[in-house]
Amino acid sequence: MPIRLLPPEVAGRIAAGEVVERPASVVKELVENAIDGGASAIEVEIEGGGARLIRVADDGLGIPAAEAALAFERHATSKLERLEDLGQLATLGFRGEALASIAAVAEVECLTRAEGEATGTWLRLEGGRITERRSQARACGTTMTVRSLFRHLPARLQFLRSAASEGAAVAAAVSNAALAHPEVGFSLRSDGRLLLQTPGRGDLREAAAALYGAETARVLLPVSEGGGPIGVAGLISPVTVTRSRRDHYRFFVNRRCVQSRVLARAVDEVYRARLPVGRYPIAILHLTVPTEAVDVNVHPAKTEVRFRDEGALFVAVRGALTRALEPLVLPLSASPWLESSDEPVSGVAPGPSGFAPSPTSWAGPKAQPPAPRFAEGLPVLRALGQVANTYIVAEGPDGVFLIDQHAAHERLLYDRLLADGDPPEVQGLLEPQTVDLTPAAAARWRDAAFVLTDYGFVVEPFGERTMLVRGVPATLAHREPGRALLDVLEDLAESPGADWRQRAAASVACHSAVRRGDVLAPETLRDLLRQLEVAAFPRTCPHGRPTLLHLSTAQLGQEFGRR
Repeated sequence: MPIRLLPPEVAGRIAAGEVVERPASVVKELVENAIDGGASAIEVEIEGGGARLIRVADDGLGIPAAEAALAFERHATSKLERLEDLGQLATLGFRGEALASIAAVAEVECLTRAEGEATGTWLRLEGGRITERRSQARACGTTMTVRSLFRHLPARLQFLRSAASEGAAVAAAVSNAALAHPEVGFSLRSDGRLLLQTPGRGDLREAAAALYGAETARVLLPVSEGGGPIGVAGLISPVTVTRSRRDHYRFFVNRRCVQSRVLARAVDEVYRARLPVGRYPIAILHLTVPTEAVDVNVHPAKTEVRFRDEGALFVAVRGALTRALEPLVLPLSASPWLESSDEPVSGVAPGPSGFAPSPTSWAGPKAQPPAPRFAEGLPVLRALGQVANTYIVAEGPDGVFLIDQHAAHERLLYDRLLADGDPPEVQGLLEPQTVDLTPAAAARWRDAAFVLTDYGFVVEPFGERTMLVRGVPATLAHREPGRALLDVLEDLAESPGADWRQRAAASVACHSAVRRGDVLAPETLRDLLRQLEVAAFPRTCPHGRPTLLHLSTAQLGQEFGRR
């Protein structure tokens, strides 16, 4: 077949296919143009999910009359001049294809007025060509109206979802813009109904309140890390506020909303040991990255970016979120409930697995006041006993708590290993024990040796794949030393190298904790509860399993037919 140039209308519709996937794509492009144009207020209106009508009005700089028609030409832009500018992009739009692509697949009207001009300019375009032009009054700014999207492309039109689904996608696009630019006031109306409105006062929490409600926004935790080449700021939810999907991860790199697996993995890493399996936090994160260290020109819709150093970004985000989640310590006020706690039982041996009451165990109302508990911790509990030597039964201010003794002890040991403080106690062996490792286990030991040494393993190479175990963490003293090392290394098989420390701590804690079937002495039960009450994240084990079940007094009354 002979090679020939495509007709302009065909080329324009092919290019539009890369930029305009659905109504939300149109809204995103028009809103980004308004932001780049210096708008402080942007109004978005849609009908029929955006397929019938999209209108975006702003109070920005506007387009000069002499340049209004040029704005709809392909590759026309005010944001780039030289090839070198691609490495220093500071605007959202830059390709110069958005307006041309939209006009190729819809009917478009543009009303704009630039500052200093006496009147505005109105244009009407069909099929990418200007069919009408006239002067019209308007305040400074631009209004873009898009009608009948894909009307002349039935193949594209049939792939659109329902009006409700397309409207939800538009709402997500406007929400992202509002979170990326809290200094801009946004409003969104769908078929005449106001769906979203932000004040535009520059407060990210106010913008979040418009999306999630004032009560949720109030408890979001601030993130603020700067001073280095990568800045991380924003809001994240405490462990008590979760969602069932990752849809509420919002990442903004230099004010551009992006999708990033490395950033999502950093958030997952921080919350993995803090949330139950299948629950995810809200994360609204703004990252400031040197423009030369990020490539935004790798995706037609500009939703994906490429980072020069993903590892540094991962570490920066993980560290910022970890520090933001460090809970505030609140003093535990005196209450009658504290004074009703049980008295200690003397003369009882400590429980198994090396878990023994500490010298500062709870000792009744006349003892020293308990350590302050965290804002998201548990109330003071009174141990009642065990069920099946697996679950601790405790009474609280509002009902009964059933606590998985292994999961709870595992959480305490895990937090202790990761806390900055004295190194863990080491149990030396009278006779060193040799352990033969598989090639894979030997490789994992070489990668994670520095972490396991910090956690109390004293191991020396004794050949290519043979190790000499001279000591283990004191919490593992009840285990066969060689087997304990092998178990931990097996647990690390599923973990990437970036999180050796957390995975190793979870493994050591799991193998050290009291187990199902262990009989715990009464004072051991009480000491475990006292420590769990002041734990930062007492409701899940490091693997995300719940540590406790709460039956409130109201639930108990309902089950027993009381009102």
